[in-house]
Amino acid sequence: MAGTTIQASIAKLVEQLNRYAFEYYTLDAPTIPDAEYDQLFKKLEHLEAIYPHLKQVDSPTTRVGGKILDTFKTVKHVIPMLSLNNIFSDMHQKNPIKRYSELVAFIERIQKTLGINEIEYCAEPKFDGLAISLVYQKGLLIQALTRGDGVSGEDITDNVRTIRTIPLVLQSLPVPALLEVRGEVLMLKKDFEELNSQAIKNHKKVFANPRNAAAGSLRVLDSRITAKRRLSFFAYSIVRLEKQKWPLNHIDELDLLLQFGLPTIPKSLYEATKNIQTLFAYFESILSMRTQLPFHIDGVVYKVNSFEQQRQLGFISRAPRFAIAHKFPAEEAITTIKAIEVQVGRTGAITPVARLKPVFVGGVTITNATLHNEDEIKRKDIRLGDTVIVRRAGDVIPEVVSVVLANRPFNSNGIPKFSAYILPSVCQICGSDIIRDIDEAVARCSGYLYCKAQRKQAIWHFASRQAMDIEGLGKKIIDQLVDKGFVNELADLYYLKVDQLATLDRMGKKSAQNLARAIEKSKQTTQVRFLYALGIRHVGINTADDLLNHLGSLDVLFAVTSNSLSTEIFAKNDLKMRLLSVPNIGEVVAQSLIDFFFEKRNILTVHTLLDAGISWVTQQSLANTTKQINKIFVLTGTLPTLSREVATKMIQQAGGTVRKSVSAKTDYVVAGEAPGNKLMAAKKLNITIFDEKALLSLLDLINKNKYH
Repeated sequence: MAGTTIQASIAKLVEQLNRYAFEYYTLDAPTIPDAEYDQLFKKLEHLEAIYPHLKQVDSPTTRVGGKILDTFKTVKHVIPMLSLNNIFSDMHQKNPIKRYSELVAFIERIQKTLGINEIEYCAEPKFDGLAISLVYQKGLLIQALTRGDGVSGEDITDNVRTIRTIPLVLQSLPVPALLEVRGEVLMLKKDFEELNSQAIKNHKKVFANPRNAAAGSLRVLDSRITAKRRLSFFAYSIVRLEKQKWPLNHIDELDLLLQFGLPTIPKSLYEATKNIQTLFAYFESILSMRTQLPFHIDGVVYKVNSFEQQRQLGFISRAPRFAIAHKFPAEEAITTIKAIEVQVGRTGAITPVARLKPVFVGGVTITNATLHNEDEIKRKDIRLGDTVIVRRAGDVIPEVVSVVLANRPFNSNGIPKFSAYILPSVCQICGSDIIRDIDEAVARCSGYLYCKAQRKQAIWHFASRQAMDIEGLGKKIIDQLVDKGFVNELADLYYLKVDQLATLDRMGKKSAQNLARAIEKSKQTTQVRFLYALGIRHVGINTADDLLNHLGSLDVLFAVTSNSLSTEIFAKNDLKMRLLSVPNIGEVVAQSLIDFFFEKRNILTVHTLLDAGISWVTQQSLANTTKQINKIFVLTGTLPTLSREVATKMIQQAGGTVRKSVSAKTDYVVAGEAPGNKLMAAKKLNITIFDEKALLSLLDLINKNKYH
């Protein structure tokens, strides 16, 4: 390949990849799939490796970082990077004019200075990130500086070049001779969560918030580290523009930035208006949606839209007269803990909650804050009577951040007035034991079937498809049944009358009759379904099947409790040994079963369900009436006519066992359309492979011999 042809190929790949990156990162409208982009990227890397002298300065391969610095060079800003003055709201005030009195004063000052009343303003979100300045010369990025002290900043060009939302070369033609842009580097919420998730997995330090993560990532001396962190950038102003016409106002400025290929605030999030009431409404709208935005913001910025009017207004000290930042209400405040209580969730999770002296934070008065779990209370050493810092971000549940130890109440002898908090041992709702799995931070009420707090969740799970399969009994119906007092425990379902069901919202006579029939039909079930329906933690449908195949009957579990403590301990140990002998049952599942069946209230609920008429054919009875195939099956892919659940049930009724994964012990793999890796594993192990027809033939043969 001739040199000119190679250079042309590299230039074309660079142009393509930069355009695709712009479409993906800035416009959020990719035109090619990721796999195709990756192929082009690898092709460019390959050519640049062979012909390094032909590598272009705007090549996307430069975004991987490389050079490690000893320190950042300090550079003076040609035009100082100014800060904005702040205003705040008195959210206690109901009258908007009083609530936003500082904004009103800002508007009045501008009107007085300009000598006119009708002025257009642009309102936009205030990013909570790190301000930087970018310099482009003849369309190429040549320098990036931090704000620093406003007069001088640190040269972070190498790190900034790794940020994929920042173009290395401007898109629009003709490009200006010189362009200096100001904007904000930040980390999107999803990227921040991924960064901390990976840090936790690798036992590394996590970042406190996205702003710290962005600042820390931008100021590392090794640009390769910056490249691995997904940083984003939003441009918000032009401070130098040579040999190109200046826009007339801020809205036009944002449009021009986007034409250059620089990402800006989404158009749906900024607004131009001459009406102060619209500014009030804008602030409240952005405040209400802040938790739904993909990035963190800490307020709103108002700017006079016209550049001519901005020049007339000028600057004071280190801030412009024509713009101001309207900060959101404080998200942290100090208050005291009046009491510590626990809440029982729908799944039995025990959450300690601090009852607080009322405090205004995040725009509302709060009286409660979550303490998360027992470990968090111990880690922060939170006690009754403590003075604490409380945080509330948007609509997030308030939480206690830390204790102000200097204000902790002490007795005259120097001992803290209140001892360390201890989580209750029994549920305050139902009196059942509170238990905690070895590998979990959350404690739970063990009275799942009995506890009022868990009633709706327990009924919903009990009625679900793989459990008792009560068609038509959805969450909205369950809510009404419980709220009306028709169902106070699971067994009450089987005593419901059609007339009762017909009184529920959107439930006519015919629907009520259908639901009553579905409830009655569910009485005839299997032990596996019933065990799964009880909602025991860590016991899914396959685990229930493993247990019943090994134990043969639920009686082993139903008769485990004892009135004597010593015999109960013996019984628990005996049951644990039996459970651990079951294939695929480990320590956690065994303990969960023991906790459930040694809670007398759960056993009582089980017996009330059996008294209500629930019954099944036992595994032993099935063995007496069926020539069991006693083989292990694995299903993969989509069968032509049978669902996975139906095929599994048919195999189990014929005495077979269905497993999730292929092993040397597998007898048959039943493969349908689009099978996965299980089929390949079966072939490697020389396991017999069935299609649906072959499976049905085998099951039919078993059924023909059923009573012989």
